[in-house]
Amino acid sequence: MAHASPHDTVRLAVVVGALGVVFGDIGTSPIYALQTVFSPDDPHPVPITTANVFGVVSLIFWSVMIIVTVSYVLLAMRADNDGEGGAMALITLIRQSGPRYGGKLAVFLAALGIFGAALFFGDSMITPAISVLSAVEGLKIVEPSLGEAVVPITAVIIVALFLAQRRGTAAVGKVFGPVMIIWFGTIGMLGIGGIARNPEILKALSPTYAVSFLAGHFGIAFFALAAVVLSVTGAEALYADMGHFGRRAISRGWLFLVFPACVLSYLGQGALIVEDPAHASGPFFLLAPEWLRLPLVLLAAAATVIASQAVITGAYSVTSQAAQLGYLPRLRVTHTSESEIGQIYVPWINWLLLVSVLTLVFAFRSSAALAYAYGLAVTATITITTLLFFYIAQWRWKVPPWLLAAGAGILVTIDLLFLAANLTKLLHGAWLTLLIGLTAFTVMTTWQRGREVITAERRMREGSLPGFIEQLRESGDRIAKVAGTAVFLNRGMETAPLAMRANVEHNHVRHEHVLIISIETMVVPWVPDAERVVLDDLAYADDGIIFVTVRFGYADTQDLPAALQLLDPARTEGRLDLENASYFLSKITLRRGDAPTMAPWRKRLFIATSYITADAAEHFALPRDHTVIMGSHIDL
Repeated sequence: MAHASPHDTVRLAVVVGALGVVFGDIGTSPIYALQTVFSPDDPHPVPITTANVFGVVSLIFWSVMIIVTVSYVLLAMRADNDGEGGAMALITLIRQSGPRYGGKLAVFLAALGIFGAALFFGDSMITPAISVLSAVEGLKIVEPSLGEAVVPITAVIIVALFLAQRRGTAAVGKVFGPVMIIWFGTIGMLGIGGIARNPEILKALSPTYAVSFLAGHFGIAFFALAAVVLSVTGAEALYADMGHFGRRAISRGWLFLVFPACVLSYLGQGALIVEDPAHASGPFFLLAPEWLRLPLVLLAAAATVIASQAVITGAYSVTSQAAQLGYLPRLRVTHTSESEIGQIYVPWINWLLLVSVLTLVFAFRSSAALAYAYGLAVTATITITTLLFFYIAQWRWKVPPWLLAAGAGILVTIDLLFLAANLTKLLHGAWLTLLIGLTAFTVMTTWQRGREVITAERRMREGSLPGFIEQLRESGDRIAKVAGTAVFLNRGMETAPLAMRANVEHNHVRHEHVLIISIETMVVPWVPDAERVVLDDLAYADDGIIFVTVRFGYADTQDLPAALQLLDPARTEGRLDLENASYFLSKITLRRGDAPTMAPWRKRLFIATSYITADAAEHFALPRDHTVIMGSHIDL
């Protein structure tokens, strides 16, 4: 009898872990997707006829097949940045290609990628609201009199979910996978039960039903696409979380469990609606026998909490990576797991999301109403991902133009069709997604531009670092030298640290050993310790002043004291006392000036955004009692 090897056990554990984190969003779509298509509250309702049900179920099946299986699992997930996926990974790949390939096109696509990342924040707000609402709405199926309790119960669950974020997902992560396995097994079995009542629904697997529905009833089918797209919500999570579990584990989990379970559920719900159109009000829960409905509501609530957890964690990751790439201010980040570096907690984002999600719940009050806002974020993100992927495929893999045009033509056309359908919901809630995305995009691009302006002004004030070193050597005994090690954070090797210049010019003193540190955030997730620090003696090997470049990947913990422990004592121009080193920071106060660098409103936005910047000492893990802050101001 063959026994499983340790390697097989590890691979199985990774797949189970992926099931618990990656597929929560898309795996709970069967709760509300088909129900929303036939909702009487839809401004463009689909009449419930047998032909329409077959057409919609076929559309859902082929949408999931093309967008999730083909676009993401088979194609997009091959465009990784050292194993990492998602919008930020695509942006870094495009930034790598820009100087060599595409020029202005690369810049435009990178900006488009930033907008896609901005839309993810809207997704992070809507997903917890619609997912938990849709699950708790199952109570109305069990007991109609509980309808008024749906919103308050949803709010309580959401508040508890966000309050638990600071504890991290490490403790509960072990149960996520098994819970989702039970979830997918349950919805798959219930779907089989529905199919058994009307096996003819299996004909909907043929693309002819989807095509005939689109071609024969385009006026109805086009608007239905705005709800059909709910079946692929969460597709971006498969790609974004690739760095945590790997493409193979996610692909296996999708193809062998999640995809079949979701398809069976949609087919079973379709069979139920064909049998009795009245079941369209809640086909997911009505698939279950009456005695199982309450346990199913509880299981659905657990699954939607897991789905919400995944997208909230994704928002933390996007925020952290965007900050390290210069699109957002540096925020306080707490790592909640010693073994999984991707498990982080960003307090400011957490409370922003909590307020936003509760506002959505109380404003929309139903999953059907929220669905109109949800689809636009999903379709826009999918379209952007497809465009960026084909650009990368062109320069990275040199795909033949004819093949690229054929693939891009088909997939982009499908994506644009879904996007156009969701734009028709603009006045019915989709405006909210667009507003959130545009707001986040404006903040991110304004921060990037303002940071460039401030950096240029700061460079001018700091002056040349080589020239400053020469002045120190020429000053002789006029500058006192005190024992100890001083560490000055700086932005590069060209200019002198403001804090160091102020210390010399005003206090007429320098330390025996001086480390000028430049932090580089690389366009890779992680940097190995062997490549972490790079030394430069700044032309003189006897003055005790050295320049150290410390490299971090955008997913690394930026612990500066730990990184300095990697310095080679033989190259530091004497023994460094890092345990008692003094860290000097330059704090810049921003003021709105008259220079035409940015529009006045963008200056105000940049200055307001700067107030949420995390303390540098905390961000780089500097010891508080060894840190000195020296101030200055710059007019923007």
